[in-house]
Amino acid sequence: MTGRVSKAYDALAAEGRITPDPAQQAVLPLLDELCARAEATPAQRGLRGLLARNRPEPAAAAGRGLYLWGGVGTGKSMLMDLLAETVNAPVRRVHFHAFMQEIHAGLDQARTRGESDALLPVARAVLRDVSVLAFDEMQIGDIADAMIVGRLFQAILETGVIVVATSNRPPDDLYKDGLNRGLFLPFIALLKERLLVHELAGSTDYRRIRVGTGTTYFTPADTSARSAIDALWRRLTEGRERPLTLRIQGRELTLERHSGGAARAAFWELCARPLGAADYLALADALRLLVLEDVPRLGRSNYNEARRFVTLIDALYEARVRLVISAADRPERLYVEGEGTFEFERTASRLNEMQTPDWGR
Repeated sequence: MTGRVSKAYDALAAEGRITPDPAQQAVLPLLDELCARAEATPAQRGLRGLLARNRPEPAAAAGRGLYLWGGVGTGKSMLMDLLAETVNAPVRRVHFHAFMQEIHAGLDQARTRGESDALLPVARAVLRDVSVLAFDEMQIGDIADAMIVGRLFQAILETGVIVVATSNRPPDDLYKDGLNRGLFLPFIALLKERLLVHELAGSTDYRRIRVGTGTTYFTPADTSARSAIDALWRRLTEGRERPLTLRIQGRELTLERHSGGAARAAFWELCARPLGAADYLALADALRLLVLEDVPRLGRSNYNEARRFVTLIDALYEARVRLVISAADRPERLYVEGEGTFEFERTASRLNEMQTPDWGR
């Protein structure tokens, strides 16, 4: 019998919103099984036992989740969206970077209250009324995450909550070459033991097809550019978008338009606000593609905004994030007067390089 996720996938294909892909279709039975198991199981299976420091019944931890990994643009996030939208059980879908920021903020608050075990109240909050935790873009980039993620996931998995994660890397490559990586290896073993690891081995990068090798730098930033970007965004997201909130050093940065590692924002949203390097690094870490619109000419009159724009482009460039942009002029003519014109030459060069077809591969 065809399950909920398979039916949703077939419906999208019938409507012409997606092209059926054998690699994606191979994942559907796995998602159908997870969906059925989540719907047949109480949301808080084993939770009281864990939080009372007693191990749950063995059956509570018997089910396996799914770790779905593969190249950028192969449809991992789309499949996760289908599971989250079709399962008839409490589900939380969250970008992994945003989730870890939330955990760190919770740990800080618990320590401030003098909790003897700071992780316990954080786990309690995360697991409240949840049957499925769906993590998009799992990656471990710093030692702070590496040192807590193992024990946190042990707590989550022992409740019987079903964990589904997508990643560009296989588990063995998480936190690769990281500081004190030996302390992180038990977490990798836990993932491989408790989650079914499946490679989405499709050869097609759908994000690259949708963006294409044509225009990704639109100038001038007029109604024609907006129409072209609107059409590109519809192809890119297939009408699926939701806000993404990043928590950075106790602050929140929200991107209102986000879908599967792609985000869309206006220049003034990202460069007129008092944001700094930490914000842009977190943004670049969370995205694979940014659509940035309405970049004005830069100079003395908007010097602070120009400096933020330079910092943003540096962060995107170093993280190999693809960029679609509309601007008042070509990169070489965006910043033509005032302090900072010489330094902007490097930014102009990077903007040109980021428009080449092979960028981000």
